[in-house]
Amino acid sequence: MSIHISCQCGESYDLKDEYAGRTLKCSKCGASLQVVSEQGIRENKYSSDSAFNRDKFLLRQKLLAISEKYDVCDEQAKPILYVERPAHLLRNLGAALAGIIAGIAFVIFIAMIFRAVPEQLKGFLIVFAIFGWLAVTFVVSILLYKKRNVTIYRDKSKQDPILKILQDKKVEILTATFTLRDTNGDLARFRKNYLYDIFRKRWNCYAPNGSLICVAKEDSLILSLLRRFLGTFFGLLRTNFIIVQGDSDRVIGEFNRNFTILDRYVLDMSADQQHILDRRIAIAIGIILDTGERR
Repeated sequence: MSIHISCQCGESYDLKDEYAGRTLKCSKCGASLQVVSEQGIRENKYSSDSAFNRDKFLLRQKLLAISEKYDVCDEQAKPILYVERPAHLLRNLGAALAGIIAGIAFVIFIAMIFRAVPEQLKGFLIVFAIFGWLAVTFVVSILLYKKRNVTIYRDKSKQDPILKILQDKKVEILTATFTLRDTNGDLARFRKNYLYDIFRKRWNCYAPNGSLICVAKEDSLILSLLRRFLGTFFGLLRTNFIIVQGDSDRVIGEFNRNFTILDRYVLDMSADQQHILDRRIAIAIGIILDTGERR
C-alpha cells in the first residue's frame, strides 16, 4: 500500500510505506514534506477531542473582564470551547504590597544600625540600603506572585478542563516559555526570544522530546518593520501570523485578526491537509499569540 502526499506547489508523490514518519524535500520547489500514512492521519485526527477535529477556529475575546476569557467557535460561530486566563488581581496586588512592606522593613533595619556604623562605611551602607530595598521588594513580590496559567474548558461551566497552558517562569527577561499539558502529560512547549521581536515576532513550538514542531511568526518581515514604526495604522497593519512546519518554509496555518473593534481572531489550518499539527497545539498557539504578545 502506497502513501500519497502533495506539496503546496502542486507536485504529488506516491511513496512506499517505509517512508512513513520521514521528512522529505520536494524535488520541484524544495519544500519539506512530512510523510504521514493514512492510518497515521486518522490516528492524529481522531485521537484528540472531537472539538479539535476541524481546520478553522474563531477566537473571540471577552471585553470588560479582569481575567482574559475567550470563546472558541466553529465556522458557524457556535461555541465549542471556553478559555480563561485568571488575572489573580487581588493575590498579585497583595504580592506587590507585601514586597513593598518587606522593602520598607529592610530600610528601617538599616536605618536602625546606621548610627553604629563607622563614618567611613556610611556611604557604602546607604548604597547597600538602596539596592537591598530594590532586591527585597522584588524577591518577596515574585515569591508571592501567582502565575497566570491558561485553562481550556469544554464550556463556560468550567466543569471539564481539557488542556492547560502553563506559564513556566514568573520572570521573563530575554525569553518566555509555556508548556501545553493535557490529562496525560505534556504535549508541547512554546518558547520565544524577545530579541527577535525587534525585527519579527516569532514563537517556536517543540515536542516533549525537544524536536521542533513548528514556528509561528509575523506574516512578513516588511510588514513587521512597518508595524514597529507605524503601529497598527488605524487597524490596517494589524499583526497577523503564519505557522510554518518545523524549520522549513512550508506554511501550514495562519492566525489573523479580523478588522473589527473587538478582538476577533481566525485560526486557519486549512493548509495542513494531512493534520500534521495537532489541533490542540494549534489552538494553544493561537491563545499564546494573543496573550503572550499582550495584544
